Amino acid sequence: MVEIRQIKREEFDQAMAIAWKTFLEFEADIYTKEGVKSFYDFIYDPLLEKMFLLGSYLIFGAFIDEKMVGMAGIRNQNHLSLLFVEKEYHKMGIGSALVSSAFQYSFQKYKERNYTVNASPYAVEFYHKMGFVDVSKEIFKDGITYTPMKYGIR
Repeated sequence: MVEIRQIKREEFDQAMAIAWKTFLEFEADIYTKEGVKSFYDFIYDPLLEKMFLLGSYLIFGAFIDEKMVGMAGIRNQNHLSLLFVEKEYHKMGIGSALVSSAFQYSFQKYKERNYTVNASPYAVEFYHKMGFVDVSKEIFKDGITYTPMKYGIR
């Protein structure tokens, strides 16, 4: 059984390690060296950890038998960031559960109904299946390729 919950302070490094490991497995090969460095610099930026500690960057973890197997971040109350699930746990609904939990929290706490994500090429199909729509064509910036998307709760 999968438990989805906000992570604790001491679990931050573990969440970022999942993001980095999964990024390397599924996405790094389509990015430039600059893009891989940009991603690394983002997840290991002390400012991101500070935002997490201050509560302005929320991270939800997916746990199976107390082992974190996935994570999703949300910033600015409505922007989904860093959705990653370890390879062995793909296609089990964990990514969807993480997104749903993050949005449910944001709706309950902030009454937020509209969400955004910058989807990597690997994740575009996943987000489309969840009901996200493209806001613009694919963008290439700082060595990273992504498609801006939005989702609205009715």
